Amino acid sequence: MDYPHSYRFVDDAIISRHSIRAFLDRPVDRAIVEDILEVASRAPSGTNMQPWSVRVLAGEAKQRLSERVVAVFDDPAQSAEHTEEYPYYPKQWFSPYIDRRRTVGFALYRLLGIGKGEKDKMHAQHARNYRFFDAPVGLIFTIDRRLEVGSWLDYGMFLQNVMVAARARGLDTCPQAAFTQFHRVIAEELSLGEHEAVVCGMALGYADMSAPENTLITEREPVGQFAQFVGW
Repeated sequence: MDYPHSYRFVDDAIISRHSIRAFLDRPVDRAIVEDILEVASRAPSGTNMQPWSVRVLAGEAKQRLSERVVAVFDDPAQSAEHTEEYPYYPKQWFSPYIDRRRTVGFALYRLLGIGKGEKDKMHAQHARNYRFFDAPVGLIFTIDRRLEVGSWLDYGMFLQNVMVAARARGLDTCPQAAFTQFHRVIAEELSLGEHEAVVCGMALGYADMSAPENTLITEREPVGQFAQFVGW
């Protein structure tokens, strides 16, 4: 196909994006983050509602939030009192989705040297979510809970734009639904409004490619498996 040359840059940014779970101790300039968010805001939304809102955390502000969430996560009694802001995963898993989930989970734990049943190590790894995997920038995304499903679909396009725009600038990300369980802690720490629901968190920074977990590249189903062409 005779595509414009620039398509390769777009494709590279999309294809090279994957979830990074270890970051370098290297700061990110605020102007770069602002630029990423400005570009991402060009995402489409129904009647241009633009349902996204973002808290961009760094330094002590990020550390305070992480410490508060980790403290609750590490306490079984407290953690049990916190439930997800919204149902992200199915209540009952089934194929092929449970198979894909297990594949990526087992692969990650193998890279980290975590064996089956090593619950303490699993817990410690999960806790790293709440420290944004040591990324210099943590983002918390919220939406007005009075909005409907369509706005959540629009939000997904905005989040993808953030991650692709970050890759185009040599940065990496990890979107983190894990934060939704502790939305009440986040709401208090960040003084969220009455109607603000936590959509997810996201780590943003420069990948530490010496970390084994960052070598994990998940597979994708071929187009022929998920697309049906009608009338061609």
